Amino acid sequence: MAMYEYRCTGCGPFDVIRPIGRALPEEPCELCGVHARRVFTAPNLTRTPSPLARARNASEASAHEPRVVTEVPPARRRTAPPADPRHTLLPKP
Repeated sequence: MAMYEYRCTGCGPFDVIRPIGRALPEEPCELCGVHARRVFTAPNLTRTPSPLARARNASEASAHEPRVVTEVPPARRRTAPPADPRHTLLPKP
């Protein structure tokens, strides 16, 4: 489904949702019923990557109500040493 924009001369712009490629050149206005012409707009071709969207949402949320931290976060656990003793003979980085 796609959203198509139409502009009524009396009431202004309104949107109509139809299957892709099924937009009509004119659509009756939702308020007054007069035929409104379709407005061609740029398609929304980009999407915000989800990590960036999460970071942006967290930033916007903390701008008005900062999150209060009551304790120190736990330390990260280190990986366990390899069980195979031959791994100790390998060069260290």
